[in-house]
Amino acid sequence: MGTFFRSRWVDVPAAVTELAGAVLPAGFRAAGVAAGIKESGAPDLALIVSDRPTASAARFSRTGAPSAPVLLTRRRTELGEIRAVVVNSGNANAATGNRGLEDAAKMQGGAAIVCGVSERHVAVASTGVIGVPLPMNRVMSGLAAAGRGLSPDGGGAFAEAIRTTDAHPKQISLQVALSGGTVTLAVQAKGAGMISPRFATLLVFIQTDAELDADEADLLLSVCTKRSFDRISVDGQLSTSDTIILQANGASGVRVEPESGDERIFGEALDAVLRQIALAVIADGEGARRVGRVVVRGGDDEAVTRVAHAVADSPLVKTALYGGDPNWGRIIQAVGAALAAPAGAAAAPLAVDIAIEGVTVCAGGSFVVHDAAALAAAVQRSEVEYEITLGGAEAAETERYFSDLGHEYVTINADYTT
Repeated sequence: MGTFFRSRWVDVPAAVTELAGAVLPAGFRAAGVAAGIKESGAPDLALIVSDRPTASAARFSRTGAPSAPVLLTRRRTELGEIRAVVVNSGNANAATGNRGLEDAAKMQGGAAIVCGVSERHVAVASTGVIGVPLPMNRVMSGLAAAGRGLSPDGGGAFAEAIRTTDAHPKQISLQVALSGGTVTLAVQAKGAGMISPRFATLLVFIQTDAELDADEADLLLSVCTKRSFDRISVDGQLSTSDTIILQANGASGVRVEPESGDERIFGEALDAVLRQIALAVIADGEGARRVGRVVVRGGDDEAVTRVAHAVADSPLVKTALYGGDPNWGRIIQAVGAALAAPAGAAAAPLAVDIAIEGVTVCAGGSFVVHDAAALAAAVQRSEVEYEITLGGAEAAETERYFSDLGHEYVTINADYTT
């Protein structure tokens, strides 16, 4: 196995083999170019297309202020058959009114022309600064250049061109061994800040040459998104632009039948790769040093969800994680905030157990004597796990993954447009 699967929290399926380089599945071509949208001159326009029809699925931001590309793609794209995706970075085309919708439509039309597909089979995505119109003359010139550069070897250029504050591109190509043969699965993603567990703030593009039904693709994407991007947080902020797209073109000739053993194997591979991509996003969390995982057990579904969100988004917990400080008082404070009693209700001690890296530090809401030196060493690792058990007879469970919060995050976001 290669270097992509780095987290102890992701089990790598036996059927998966990591491929070297940004290999695209059969029948896909991609490109990434510098169109001049970013002042730095870095690559900022990306295009990917399937040379044959696809079964596809998509998920979008839950924000009340979606970007023009999100609105247009949901309204004008046949989401069950997305053949091409055009993406720009450096400008979110959000809060740009009717002009933004018109510009997104021009991007969709231009991509349709250079890819030789119908407009209704083209998805559009944008990421970057909010509230600034796109420089459409540069976008359209970049589209023409990207069209000329489309290549089966273009996955790496595509991944590079969709970056904003990402420290590095996020991409992976895998082979998955199924009963009918081997299929290829590739993912390119961007995301480092403005990440919320309500379907994280990012762009993720997934391609496979396996043959799937559109309904099957939608189900697999839904399940895997809930186990990955719905569980991560950098800063608890929800973006205008979140988009995830899965395209399956069947070019391998290997059919994945619904409710079959092959569907289970393929689903496990997709789940593993998206979970690791999600962890890569928060590990990149704009200056992050460490990644935390909080597991909450006991209580009902609502309680464990509230507690998990409160801990993952707490600036006090996150700064302690950044500093390698085993300050479990930050954790119980976040738990208490999530489970605050209604005004006027009688106060009662919070019966909660807390463990950090397997070391119990709190039981029934009270301090437990523990090996402080061993715990102090354990929280210096790149991944730190917190376990919280709530009192009561209920047995719900959930998890969240989150980045720490340090000086670089403030620097990046203080200077983002200046």
